[in-house]
This record gives sequence, structure tokens and C-alpha cells, in this order.
Amino acid sequence: MVTLPQAIASNKRISTTLPDGLVAVFVGGTSGVGEYTVKAFAKYAPNPRVYIVGRSQEAADRIIKECQQLDGGGKFEFIMADVSLLKSVDQVCSHIKIKETAINILFETQGNMAYNKITSEGLPLASGIVMHGRTRFILNLLPLLQKAQSLRRVVCVLAGSYEGHIDTNNIPALGVPMLEVRNQMSSIQTLLLEEAARRAPDVSFVHNVPGIVKGGILREAEPSFRLSVMLAITGLLAPLIQTSPDECAERHVFLATSAKYAPRQGGAAIAGVAVDNDLAVARGSDGRIGSGVYTINTKGESSPVKIEKLLEGFRNDGTARKVWEYVSTDFVKITGTEVA
Repeated sequence: MVTLPQAIASNKRISTTLPDGLVAVFVGGTSGVGEYTVKAFAKYAPNPRVYIVGRSQEAADRIIKECQQLDGGGKFEFIMADVSLLKSVDQVCSHIKIKETAINILFETQGNMAYNKITSEGLPLASGIVMHGRTRFILNLLPLLQKAQSLRRVVCVLAGSYEGHIDTNNIPALGVPMLEVRNQMSSIQTLLLEEAARRAPDVSFVHNVPGIVKGGILREAEPSFRLSVMLAITGLLAPLIQTSPDECAERHVFLATSAKYAPRQGGAAIAGVAVDNDLAVARGSDGRIGSGVYTINTKGESSPVKIEKLLEGFRNDGTARKVWEYVSTDFVKITGTEVA
């Protein structure tokens, strides 16, 4: 387990071990985990250049003001976009590519629980944001991540350590119970990160679960009896099990910057803040230490062996290939290209 004091101690070393001017892109950064993390990143990283992608100008103005108070030398830019649309994702990435030659961190928290909605591009809204939107950001920005001279990290906040069965006849998990959706999307998120890592072994990829954190993902969830019961139970238990915004922020900055989650290739220069004697490089999703893709629980530790075996089965039986083909086919159908 990574304790909170260990995470904080590592974060405090960012200013002395990583260069000034780190470039970070926070997709879904105007609420919840994204908001908490971007503000903590502004506190620790000297003179960063930060892009916050989201839909709320009002929230972005407030967050940027708070970030500038934490680091007057930092540059913070809001990019308003509907990231449920692939064409919008491509536009955001094109804007960033014009302004930057390299980026250090891509931090993705975008999500939606409107399971019955379809986007104007024909994708299921909830699963499309995770499978298609997040992956499109990653593939589009991988060349800039690979050009960074120091830290190179992608963090996807979803449900790491909860990977489960994938129905290859229903990859978007339409019409299935909520927990089954979570487990299937978790597996798909990890498998898609593994595909990205094959293309960029000098970038590290973290898929984690934040625990119960106050955020905005339920804004567009369709009402249902099960959801109402879940929210009622969660509300009653929240004081006992909820992760505070401060702890959430510290832990996610740690995930985004610590060499505990190093790339498979490239060495210490791009791995992040070196681990101290109390920590070690994490075990990757394939069971190997430091293999570059990490599925992580709420306390910063690698998922258990049973998850590694499940993922191994998906690689061996062709499920991983089917997931990638499903997503990449939609990329070409909607945008004309696999990568913008």
C-alpha cells in the first residue's frame, strides 16, 4: 500500500527532481477528480503549462483563478469541448499540437452515466467516452508524449482493479447491470492502454480507481430504481468510505508523477520522481515489475494476480484484439483515420 504521507512526500519532491514547465493536459478537469488533481499539480509543479478540457466555462474560470493563486508563474488554458464526439477530440488535440512540441502528462477523467444515449456520431455515449474518446486522445497525443525530455505519463481514472468479463458480442455493454458495465469497461480500458503501450513503450500508462469521490459523473445519469438505491446507500455510508478531495488530489498527482509507475523503456530520465526506500516500482498488468501499464487500486497498489490472469486470458483468446478492432473500426468510420 502507498500511504498518504508517502504520496505527499513524493509530490513535494516534484519541484526539485522534475524540470520547470511541465506540460499537462487534463481532460474532464472542471469537476471531481480532475479538478482536485489539477489544483494540486499547480501547487507542486513549478511554472507548469496546463490545458484543462471540459464543458463548463464558469467552472474553468474558477479553477484557473485558484491555480494561478497557487503558482503565479504557471500558464493555465481552458479548452471548451464536447469530448463525447471524436471530431471534437481531434480538434482539441490539433489545438494542443499547434501550441506544444511535447507534453508530459495526459490525465483523463471524462465519463458519463447516460447509458441509453447515443451521440450524433452514432456511438453509445457512456461507453464511447471511455473506449473511443479516451483512446483517441491518447493516440493523437502519443507523439508529443514521446518527445518529452522528462516525465511521460498517461493516467486514466476509471475502475482499475475491478476488471471483469467482456462480452465480445456486446462490447459497449448495452443493457446490462451497472456493476457488469463497470467491470467490462474496466477490462477494456486496461486492454486499450496495453495497445497504446505497444505503440509507445517509452510512455507509462496508469488505470486506477479513485474510490468514492465527490464529482459530477452522475449529472446525466438516467433515473432508475437501482441507481436510486445505490445513491441512497452511498450517501449514508459516504462519511465512512468517501475519499476526501485533498487525499484524492495527492494520490492522483502521485500516480501522475511517481517513478513507481515507470515506462517499460527509457530509463530514469522519463520515469518521474524516483521512489524512496519505502516504495518499489509497481507490478504491471502483465505481472512483470515495471512493464509500463498499471492497473491500480485506491491505495496505489497493483491489482491482484487474479486480474493479471484474467487479462492474460483476454490476450490469449483474441478478446484484446477484438476490442481494439471494434474501436479502431469506429475511428475510421467516423473520422476517416485511425489517428488524427
